[in-house]
Amino acid sequence: MSTKQQTVELDKVVIKFAGDSGDGMQLTGTQFTDTSALLGNDLSTFPDYPAEIRAPIGTVAGVSGFQVHIGNTEINTPGDTADVLIAMNPAALKANRNWIKNGGTIIVNIDAFSKRDIEKAGYKNNPLEDGTFESYNLVQAPITTLTRESLKDSGLDSKSIGRSKNMFALGIVYWMFSRPMEQTENFLKIKFAKKPEIIDANIKVLHAGHNFAETIEALPSSYTVLKANISKGIYRNIMGNQATAWGFIAAAEKAEKELFLGSYPITPATDILHELAKHKNLGVKTFQAEDEIAAICSAIGASFAGALAITTTSGPGLALKGEALGLAMITELPLVVVNVQRGGPSTGLPTKTEQSDLFQALYGRNGESPVVVVAASTPSNCFEWAYESSRIALEHNTPVVLLTDGYLGNGAEPWKIKSVKEMQNITPLVAVEGEKYQPYERSSSTLARKHAVPGTPGVEHRLGGLEKDALTGDVSYDPDNHEEMCKVRAEKVEKITEFIPNQEVFGDEKGDVLVVGWGGTYGHLYSTVKQLREEGKDVTLAHFNYINPLPKNTADIFKNFNTIIVCEINKGQFANYLRMKHPKFKYKQFNRVQGLPFQTTELKEHFKTLLS
Repeated sequence: MSTKQQTVELDKVVIKFAGDSGDGMQLTGTQFTDTSALLGNDLSTFPDYPAEIRAPIGTVAGVSGFQVHIGNTEINTPGDTADVLIAMNPAALKANRNWIKNGGTIIVNIDAFSKRDIEKAGYKNNPLEDGTFESYNLVQAPITTLTRESLKDSGLDSKSIGRSKNMFALGIVYWMFSRPMEQTENFLKIKFAKKPEIIDANIKVLHAGHNFAETIEALPSSYTVLKANISKGIYRNIMGNQATAWGFIAAAEKAEKELFLGSYPITPATDILHELAKHKNLGVKTFQAEDEIAAICSAIGASFAGALAITTTSGPGLALKGEALGLAMITELPLVVVNVQRGGPSTGLPTKTEQSDLFQALYGRNGESPVVVVAASTPSNCFEWAYESSRIALEHNTPVVLLTDGYLGNGAEPWKIKSVKEMQNITPLVAVEGEKYQPYERSSSTLARKHAVPGTPGVEHRLGGLEKDALTGDVSYDPDNHEEMCKVRAEKVEKITEFIPNQEVFGDEKGDVLVVGWGGTYGHLYSTVKQLREEGKDVTLAHFNYINPLPKNTADIFKNFNTIIVCEINKGQFANYLRMKHPKFKYKQFNRVQGLPFQTTELKEHFKTLLS
């Protein structure tokens, strides 16, 4: 008989699952997230993977984590620190020691705290016994032992039984936060449809964890987070990379184009390839190339042939694509390059997030090679920015670089499902049979040349990387013509300011401090500014998605504030870009390069120093 007390209502809570990369923490966190989304909670997630493919088991380097922030109010970040930490071994506990709130609940798999495992994690003594965590509600659960006990008669081998322990941990958390288990049960039935013994085992362990939580005294109460008050509609939980893929599918349908993706798998962009490969029924063509150069060149070929052509990569891959991107620029073909940014130069931190590639996106090509650069700012609006990138590319016949990052690509949040009918029209700029066609004759409004799809009678022309005559497209080495072409290609990009909206601000249009950000820092900057404004502070946020060109009212915004502070998870690339574009303003900087998103607490403390 249960001795549990009442269920306590919470406005929001942050939970982190952590263990070895083979412990199933990503699946566990995703299941808790999906269940919470179905209950109507607003949420934000932050999966955190090991940077090494084969990091030693039981070491801090091999820890995989999944943090989820759920609430009944607007949620924009995965939370600075966790209210509840589930640590499957000593390494997971050590890796997350600084990311758990003082007084929070820590659930540990006590079975993993052998002397050897404690030492592998870098502890000299058992941290559960030396007072290290005496200020926390520490729950020592024999997760491995109880999992094995639950499945002793299942007929499964020891390895398969051990893999089920993540379901035990999930069952504990489901009880703690009054979550139903049916969604996960259905997921298991679908995932392991051909292995009924695995279905039965995982469901049994899930319930065992739930029953364990219900009967132990270390958890005196359960909690619940009620449904969030959000606009009516049909929602689904969506990850950024998936949203990006779907945005391209929608754009291709709206533009009446075939969608082609040429991609080399690279962390953390690979899931865009995986998602698009699922949709051959929608006419999507995917090509997994052997290297980054082949990937973008295949996309350029598809673009020339008349498709909506995409290539996806991360920072090191963008470096390799630079020459071919210059070819797409000089031929003025519609092409979208998605760069899911990651930390550091070279291989760097492949699973960590950073805004590392802005300068590379803007200038990482030989010669005068301007391309459009835009950036998504939330996991769900990756859909909108994939769509907008496609629109700009097809209507202005220019390559577009879409910047997301590891935090956005792997993070998830609720997304209100859209109808293609309600989206902005996309009208590709193409030559048609019967018109008097000059390859480089330009639209007076956009300065874009028309794209002649091969096979269209009467519009045959020569295309390639050599400089062309400004009208006929014939190869030209004339110095004045080259200068004119460099000038007009840059003007074409700047002309796009006439076809994009003005920059908006959150807060007052005039005031003391203007916080400036771009891309994936939006959630943290918005939450911080919102909190400060609720405290009566004179602070406003301008968060940029259009990078090149900048919105035409950028300077008009900047001139109305005493202090401008540019916040980025790099060493100041956007700040320096703004100094070039709008040099009359002075810019302060707030920068972090730790492979992690900002924390709202650190931002808030810093902004307060500017407001004092």
